[in-house]
Amino acid sequence: MDASDDKDPVLRIEGEMTIYRVGELKGTLLAAIGKSSTLEIDLSAVTEIDTAGIQLLMLARKVAEAKGYALRLAAHSAAVVEAFELLNLAGYFGDPIVIVPAA
Repeated sequence: MDASDDKDPVLRIEGEMTIYRVGELKGTLLAAIGKSSTLEIDLSAVTEIDTAGIQLLMLARKVAEAKGYALRLAAHSAAVVEAFELLNLAGYFGDPIVIVPAA
């Protein structure tokens, strides 16, 4: 996971967002909320996501909203798109999912 020091930080999650890793990711993700008015989470390098990973993203959204901050998901990987489509969650997060056609 990588966070830039820009005005509106971007938190890049790499690798798995599964039950085996959400404990590690939770503290970093929740700590990043509130460092600016908007936190962008770059999901382009997420290789696998399960319901624990999705629950973590939902928790982050709820925490951000409760504190009056914005949370935006960006650059959804294929694994994230597949999970969001399967669970019909794109609308829940309010971010458009852009599917890039295969080359």
